[in-house]
Formats: sequence, C-alpha cells, structure tokens
Amino acid sequence: MGYAVLHMEKTSGTDATMSAHIERTIKPKNTDENRTHLNRELIRFPDGVENRTQAIQYRLDTAGLTRKIGNNQVRAIRVLLTGTHEDMKRITNEDRLDEWCEDNLKYLADTFGRENIVSAVLHMDEQTPHIHATLVPIVKGVRKRKKKEEQVKKRYRKKPTDTARLCADEIMTRARLKSYQDTYAQAMSAYGLQRGIDGSEAKHISTRQYYRDLMQKTEQLRTDIGQLQDRKETAQEELKRAKKEVQTEKLKGAATTAATNIAESVGSLFGSNKVKTLERENITLHQVVATHEETIETLQSKIQTMQADHSRQLLDMQQKHINELQVKEIGHKKEVAGLTTLFNKTLKWFPQIKDMINLERLCLTVGFSKEQTATLLTGKPVDYNGELYSEEHKRKFMAKDVKAKVFSDNGRLILTIDLRPIGDWFKEQFEKLKQGLNVRQSRFKL
Repeated sequence: MGYAVLHMEKTSGTDATMSAHIERTIKPKNTDENRTHLNRELIRFPDGVENRTQAIQYRLDTAGLTRKIGNNQVRAIRVLLTGTHEDMKRITNEDRLDEWCEDNLKYLADTFGRENIVSAVLHMDEQTPHIHATLVPIVKGVRKRKKKEEQVKKRYRKKPTDTARLCADEIMTRARLKSYQDTYAQAMSAYGLQRGIDGSEAKHISTRQYYRDLMQKTEQLRTDIGQLQDRKETAQEELKRAKKEVQTEKLKGAATTAATNIAESVGSLFGSNKVKTLERENITLHQVVATHEETIETLQSKIQTMQADHSRQLLDMQQKHINELQVKEIGHKKEVAGLTTLFNKTLKWFPQIKDMINLERLCLTVGFSKEQTATLLTGKPVDYNGELYSEEHKRKFMAKDVKAKVFSDNGRLILTIDLRPIGDWFKEQFEKLKQGLNVRQSRFKL
C-alpha cells in the first residue's frame, strides 16, 4: 500500500517561473515531449482569463477585499497532489485516473473553497502523474490582532465576521497542515493510498533543498557502494584461496556454502537494479539542479540590471521634471511681475479703472447679470425687474420695473436705481418694509 502525497508551498510575487513550468511555456529537461499533449487543465478559466497568472489576479479582484494587498503578501499557494510512483502507475493502468482527478478537485473545493482554487493542471509527461493546483488564500472572518495591538488601549470598531481577507498564514498553520494530510489520505484511501508517518520529526523543506539533500544522500550511497565493492573483491579472493585448500568433502561443502552466502549477500547489494536506477536519477538530478541554479543566477543578474536601469531612468526623469518645473516657475514669476507692473501703470494712467472694478463687483453682488453689468459700465441705463440684494441689510428687496444707471460724480462712479444712489434706495426699501411690519402688528393686536 503506497502513500498519498500532498505538498503545499507559499509563492512569492506573481510566481511567473512556476506558471511557465506548469503551462509548459518553458519545457523542463525531465519531461517526455511525446506525452506533453496528455497534460490538461482541469479547471475552466473565467471569461477573459487566459492563464494561471491572470486567474490569480482575477480572484483577488473579485473576492471583495477591503484591505490593500501588501507587496510582500503571499497571493497564491502551490499545491502538489500525487502518490507513490507504483500506485499512480497502477491507477493509470486501471483506467481510474479521471476518477482520481475528480476526487482531488472535490477535496480541494471542500477544503479550501471552490472559488479559491483558480487552476489545476494534470501533468502526464513526467515520470509520475501529478496535479499542480493553485490556491488563492482568501479567508473570511475578523483578523486576529497581534499581542502588540492587544496591549494598546484603543477601542476598535467591531468588524463584520464575513469580511474577506487575504491571509496565507491562517491556511498554513501547523495544525491545519497536519489536518490536510489526514483528510487527504482519507479521500485517497479508495485508491489504495495511505497517510505518511504521523508524528514524524521530518521538517518541511523546499524542492530545491530536497534535491540538494538527495544528492548528498546519493554521494554517501556511492561511497558505501565503493566500500562494499572492496569487501566483495576481498571475499572473492578468500573464496579462491578456500577452493585451492579444499582437501576433503567436508571442506568442499563448507567452501560451497561460504561461496553461496557471499554471492547471495553481494548479489543482494549489487545484483538489484535499484542502485543503477539511483545512479541514473542522480545524474538527472545533477543536471536539473545545475540548470536551475544557472537559470536563477541569470535571472538574478537580469533583475539587478533592470533595477539599476530603472533607478537610473527614474532619477533622470525626476531631475528632468524638477528642471522643467524650475524653468516654468521662473517664467511664471517673470510673467506675474510683468503683469503687476503693467497693472500698476494702468491704474496710474487711468485712475477710474479701479472704481470700475469695484463697481463691477457691486453690480454682480446685488444681482445684475454679466451682460447687464457690462451695459451699466458703459454708462447706458438698464431696465430691471426682479430682486436686488443688500449686503448692509443681508436680504433681498423687490425691484419692480426700475431703471438702473451709473453716474459720475466728481470722477467717482455711482450706481443708481431710479436716479437714486443704490444705498439710499436700499434704505428706503428697508423703511417701507419696517412700516409694513408695524401696520400688520397693530392689526394683529386689535
């Protein structure tokens, strides 16, 4: 009975490298290109979404998140689903692979939420069939405050319990990771797969670290094989000497027994294909790791170059912008200074302009339109029917069929209503209003 394998790992950034691996935009060396066409996407993307990267962003955009996503926040979790090689081969030969895929999708949906599983791809072009699933860690509920936040004496507004949040740590707790192993083994028990050792002290490691550890173990195995090979040669020499010294049937029988035991022990070590298989796998792993490390170094170099170019371009643009602003500011100050000088000269040459500006403001304030104000400033009369506002009395007065006109009194411009200064006209209207109120009050008393 083999083991069910569920491996979860947090991603960083957009996880473009893993997307390229999953979608086979970059073909790994350990794949069989003749079987790549058997790979298939198990989850249909929403309309307008074409790949895994877009699917992750689509879920983040439609999840109803209220908090801004930080640059260092985990946006997706990789989930690897498979079993031991012999058992996955058996499931494939029994024509149960489609059923196995459906049960894996059901487990993911029941455990993490169907809407959070944005991608699931079955790989058939590698040695063991497996599924690469992508989980966007959207959870609901109030965020647990840290101890530092709890110590602050501040009243927090109670938040709704169904608030959507992006939180990978809540999904990847130690207790939940253990629970996933238990529940996944239960879901896969129908295929003859069981859970790994419960309570094992083995620590979760990354794929790269796993390869490095495996190479170290392989090197140690080669050392052990060399030692056993020396022991085998020594045993063979002793066997030859024993054969030569055989003089009796008893000694012959003993020698035969010894030779058989030695051959069986050595054959059990070296006659198996496991050592040869491990050596072949080790060579392949060396090549894969070397390629990955070379690719990582190349990408790191490109990233550093891009960052340097970006910083340089940003500084150049900032400096250019500052220079442009300084030039514009200098030009603006010159223009303002020129206009100020011109305005002062204009006031000196035409002192009445200041009075006209004040009169224009007054006309617009009391209620004349721009067109009517322009007519009044030319000295022409304006027939007006409506309301006029008095700043002194803080109210409007009805002006029915009045004639407004601007007169000049010893060089001073005066706005008149029916040939009376507008201030006097407002006072007259206010006295009429007071008299009307007094009359109404007297009538009310009677």
